[in-house]
Amino acid sequence: MSSRPNLQTLQSLSYAGAAAALEASLAEATRLGVRVNVAVVDRAGWLLAFARMDGAFAMSGSIAQDKARTVCGFAGIPTDDLYAAIAGEPPVRDGIAGRAEVAAFAGGVPVLIDGELVGAIGVSGASAEQDKQVAAAGAAAV
Repeated sequence: MSSRPNLQTLQSLSYAGAAAALEASLAEATRLGVRVNVAVVDRAGWLLAFARMDGAFAMSGSIAQDKARTVCGFAGIPTDDLYAAIAGEPPVRDGIAGRAEVAAFAGGVPVLIDGELVGAIGVSGASAEQDKQVAAAGAAAV
């Protein structure tokens, strides 16, 4: 807690942490036999590390980044949990789905340190569950 009431002191993922997450995600994708795009962002949603595996869909690269940014933009809620929260409210679901750079389906997970959001990982290119599993492996490595 800052001694200055008008300021916050926040931690954010470093490049070293992002690189570790990226490598762990790529290793999990290789283990699963899938080719994906992996994006790692800091707590503000800015890209720190990215990889498109050989043979991964090129268009999935921006989707991976959108998934990671969505997690940060919605206070650390995993993207599949966000969808579950809005699925029963069509106007909200449709409004959020129509927003640029928002992805409310599995594959975006938070990176938490001591319960604090420090960044996020987005994965795209495999099944939704595989994307989520690959992202979770990266988050666990930080």
